[in-house]
Amino acid sequence: MSPSAREALRAVVDTARTVNRTDRVVDAVRKLRGVLPGDPTFGDPLSTAGPGTARLVARVTDRLQSEEPGAAKEVSLGALQVWQALLERTGRGRGERDVTIVFTDLVGFSTWSLSAGDATTLILLKQVARAVERPMQDRGGHIVKRLGDGVMAVFPSADNAVGAVFDARDALARVTVDGYTPRMRVGIHTGRPRAVGSDWLGVDVTVSARVMQAGADGNVMISSAALDTVSPEVLAALRLSAKPYRRGLFSPKLDGVPEGLRINRLVQAPER
Repeated sequence: MSPSAREALRAVVDTARTVNRTDRVVDAVRKLRGVLPGDPTFGDPLSTAGPGTARLVARVTDRLQSEEPGAAKEVSLGALQVWQALLERTGRGRGERDVTIVFTDLVGFSTWSLSAGDATTLILLKQVARAVERPMQDRGGHIVKRLGDGVMAVFPSADNAVGAVFDARDALARVTVDGYTPRMRVGIHTGRPRAVGSDWLGVDVTVSARVMQAGADGNVMISSAALDTVSPEVLAALRLSAKPYRRGLFSPKLDGVPEGLRINRLVQAPER
């Protein structure tokens, strides 16, 4: 390449870099992203956390490109934003759809663990995780997070969630450490939380946690929103009946639960 050609190429590259960093150009590309399908802020740590090809590529893009704002980076993230949106619409990502949220925790665990000690507590938690999480995953559930002695999971349907919960209870009944057999309370609720990376946020997540709190000493509680979508066949196969929840005289009121939302206790009849 001749010296004049190299000089011309260098001038083109310098111009491109200047344009790439121009605030007016960057702002224009960001405005364009606002009218594209998907999340116009796609690329931040929350939106790119968790599984998924588009999220993985976005994380790599963020590492390879400068942290300074640039039009080229915004164009790249805009393309990934559209890609992620298309995955969600075809059921391969996470979009705005009904899911069933399950929260669990162990009754009286904190008191027991104080006297049991850390080593024994860890043994118990490992056995509890194996007993509870495997049935949930087998029924199509996704473990969103582990919360000490409990979990938050999401399911594609209330049928799957209810089946998984009672499978997990059966498995948990076979766990005993130093004479202690843990009992689990459960909250089940169906709604449309917002998927943010690998987590789920929104009012419906809070409602599910509050429904669990009504479970007192080891009950399976379910909101009317979830119960209304459970098929009679599932209830019959598991020998379940729904009993309306009535707050005890001295029980605290459940904050964060919408007015009019009914809560029921799922009761399993013994096998004959």
